[in-house]
Amino acid sequence: MIPIARPDIGDAEIAAVTEVLRSGQLAGGRRVAEFEARWAEFIGVRHAIAVSNGTVALMCIFEGLGVGPGDEVITVGHTFNATVSSILFTDATPIFVDIDAETYDIDVDRVAAAVTPRTKAIVPVHLFGLPADMDAITEIAERDGLAIVEDACQAHGAEFRGRKVGSFGHGAFSLYATKNMTTGEGGLITTDDDALADRIRLYRNQGMRQRYHHDILGYNFRMTDIAAAIGLCQLDKLAAATERRRAIAARYDTAFANLPIRVPITPPDRTHVYHQYTIDVGPARDAFVADLAAAGVSSAIYYPIPVHRQPYVLERGIDVHLPVTERVADRALSIPLYPTLTDDEVTTVIDAVRSAVGRHVQAAAR
Repeated sequence: MIPIARPDIGDAEIAAVTEVLRSGQLAGGRRVAEFEARWAEFIGVRHAIAVSNGTVALMCIFEGLGVGPGDEVITVGHTFNATVSSILFTDATPIFVDIDAETYDIDVDRVAAAVTPRTKAIVPVHLFGLPADMDAITEIAERDGLAIVEDACQAHGAEFRGRKVGSFGHGAFSLYATKNMTTGEGGLITTDDDALADRIRLYRNQGMRQRYHHDILGYNFRMTDIAAAIGLCQLDKLAAATERRRAIAARYDTAFANLPIRVPITPPDRTHVYHQYTIDVGPARDAFVADLAAAGVSSAIYYPIPVHRQPYVLERGIDVHLPVTERVADRALSIPLYPTLTDDEVTTVIDAVRSAVGRHVQAAAR
């Protein structure tokens, strides 16, 4: 079975971890500092702060911005749970808007309409590796005095008009095992705000500048040197890995061009890093998934229940209808795409998709 994801861990990562283990400096050492410095340079910001995972990255940003009870934060339902749970962590209220039918990113026209005097921040999700329309979001944020918190957990190195995501506002990246680069578990925060960076560094380190002197209420959200050592190796590989992802996506685009399914759209002002390659196959998706599995090809549904329809959200009296989001949740699926996918495996995936389309897709989903 060709899996939906396959982490690219090799001899370099193993050697780097071994070096850290032998050093005796497992946490808070030079590897974390080096990883932060290199990531800040890569994204083009003054500060990068390494934390224990992507959810924590978002939580730390919201806490550092002072988001709290009575505040509203605009975001989408077509995302992973952490985008919303990290807002609720502060006791603020998530305000859900629909996604663009072409890109699956946040619909910027709906963002403008959702702003109220209580709005504190906008959280665009650069879903599946495609940047949101950051020109429009920045214009809204500047006009209304709002923070931008970029959920870039799936978009390592993606660019909008030549500028990397995570540099338009305050960025959160995930380093989970299936992401475009991984430390197993881990996260990175990016910002140009000196005061926010200082606050988050305190917050992730039990509120301490000096050991046992707790300046603020903080927690242990630190990254280990073991994870950072892996991350440095993954960063070295990222450009080549992204190029391979794009090459596979191009093969899929060509192979599926004349099929009655919807393939990913990349506007000309953006670069896609293809964390996922997601297609809309219509109402027969479950049968489509079964056919792929029978052909030895895994697939995944991101996300079958949008966050705005999850029980813990509904229990809070938040009940909205997002027709585009709900349509995508019912019809879309992702197929294997990662750097270690071989050319033969790509051919197998293509053949399986084309065969399933012939059996189950009757009308164009574009």
